[in-house]
Amino acid sequence: MNKILYICLFLLILGEGMAQNRFPKPDFESGYKYPEIHHAIPNEELLVAIDIILLVALMGIVSWAVIKKRTRGPILWVSVISVAYFGFFRKGCVCSIGSVQNVALALTDNTYALPLSVLLFFILPVLFAFLFGRVFCAGVCPFGALQELVNIKNYKLPKALTTVLGMMPWFYLIFALLYAVTRSSFIICRFDPFIGIFRLGGDIGMITCGVILLIMAMFTGRPFCRFFCPYGALLSIFSSVSIWKIKLTDKPCINCELCHNACPVDAIRPPYANKAKESRLRGVKRLLNYFVLLPLLILCGAFLMRSVSSELSRANKEVRLYDMVMQHEANPGDVLSLELEAFYGQGDSIEGLTQRYEKVQADFKLYTTIAGALMGLVVAITLIGLSVKRTRKQYEIDHAACVGCARCFSYCPQYKIGNESGNIAL
Repeated sequence: MNKILYICLFLLILGEGMAQNRFPKPDFESGYKYPEIHHAIPNEELLVAIDIILLVALMGIVSWAVIKKRTRGPILWVSVISVAYFGFFRKGCVCSIGSVQNVALALTDNTYALPLSVLLFFILPVLFAFLFGRVFCAGVCPFGALQELVNIKNYKLPKALTTVLGMMPWFYLIFALLYAVTRSSFIICRFDPFIGIFRLGGDIGMITCGVILLIMAMFTGRPFCRFFCPYGALLSIFSSVSIWKIKLTDKPCINCELCHNACPVDAIRPPYANKAKESRLRGVKRLLNYFVLLPLLILCGAFLMRSVSSELSRANKEVRLYDMVMQHEANPGDVLSLELEAFYGQGDSIEGLTQRYEKVQADFKLYTTIAGALMGLVVAITLIGLSVKRTRKQYEIDHAACVGCARCFSYCPQYKIGNESGNIAL
């Protein structure tokens, strides 16, 4: 079908070109001027309104499907719509993930005007996560939806590996905020692995990364969402305390393990998995040791990041320009680059550039210290989480990790019994 459409489009363009050659415009000598050809420009305000309305509508459908009906069918349709509209039609640019950077910059720089649409795309999924869990991740986010649609098999990854990789979204989020508030770069947008796929072109390196992630997503659940997505890390906080939480079944769990095996993101905790085999006193001592270690990890993270602030600041254009100017001043015979020609051509002073350079360096020292402290906190909380031992008597959903894909519902025998008796509607 796609080939036929491409052939028709090619013939249409070819026919138009041939028609122009067969019937050239007349060559008037009487001063006649051809009328200007105006092309319809898409109404961006209308598209933005459609974006927001569709975002809310799709998240509402997913919320209804996972909270009220506990069924997967609507989520698959939402995924298809999201990939088609937010992905390929809107080129992946209507993005809640990247909006984190805009909001962070607006909070720290009062000269930056934050568009209302960007603010809404940031805050609406957060609001829905607080109410119903990560329904945005379920199928509304085109990145997650694309991975969900290509998934055919789920192989479990080792616990140690998923624990280490599970810290990566937080580190990514921290670095994204660091570079955003220093006006250095929007790295989430710059290193987007799926944007090239949605735009059918772009940086070959990032397209390759996106293809690799999709191949991985075929055999393990949502690798980008679980191990890279910074916005997903933020939503997990609100999802863990959501008001209406996703339930496997209203009936008693029979511990059949089917839901645990079906979950592609390891968001279902098995019973007795963390049953303590040590004395309570020993467990309390271990936790106390981690809490003593917590401020040390925070301080170490802050110190290490601050010590490399100068190197990290080279991502800022003012720092790069300052280095080039200083190098040229030391070797004035060198050929001027385009950046140096622009600098000297616009009459900018070295004193003014030096002041901007020093401000950027001061900002990086401050924000890298905060970033390092947060990274140390992430490591400490991860260790404490691994150390907590709590007996569970049945399977439970980890609401921070659950992406609301609804795969587990149909695997539950209690779900099937309830559905056959009419207690659960599909």
